[in-house]
Amino acid sequence: MARAGLSAERLTRAAADLADEVGLEKVTISALARGFGVKDASLYSHVKNLQDLRVRLALLAGGELIDRIGAAVAGRAGKDALVAFADAYREYALAHPGRYAATQIRMDPAVVAEAPALARTAEITYGMLRGYGLAEPDLTDAVRLLRSTFHGFISLEASGGFGHARPVELSWRRTVEALHLALENWPKTETEEEAAGR
Repeated sequence: MARAGLSAERLTRAAADLADEVGLEKVTISALARGFGVKDASLYSHVKNLQDLRVRLALLAGGELIDRIGAAVAGRAGKDALVAFADAYREYALAHPGRYAATQIRMDPAVVAEAPALARTAEITYGMLRGYGLAEPDLTDAVRLLRSTFHGFISLEASGGFGHARPVELSWRRTVEALHLALENWPKTETEEEAAGR
């Protein structure tokens, strides 16, 4: 029987808060149940298992992240949009490390296809990049460049991986500037045949 006051949404938000506190890998059904003062079995009326909980958490965090990015880039284009996008992404990831880690979870394509937040993420990201005059397959390549650059930088920053005395903020600004220049001067698209022949 479902315990009064518990719901999938409430459990997901509690899991998100716990992930930010202790790290995503420490979010378990047992840890969450302890936080509510109930037995593990009480949670299974609302979530199927830990994987289901993590997918819900990923969708929650993904929605929060793209809401922030969408608000930041609204009415902007080109470099201004890129800077706003990048800063909103970084600020969210550093403020909510557990939630951000959840956004990196690989999900079933069927779940992805049905998730409005993920569709909005693609819409906003691709829309910003179209401002640079890019079309497929360059759009996909550019999305991968941004995602890997942002994620790599933020992961190193969060773990204290930048030991040099130069302020990290200045390096971030230069990184975003370099991405802007790369997007403005995007190389001619190689066909798959040309790439295979290299």
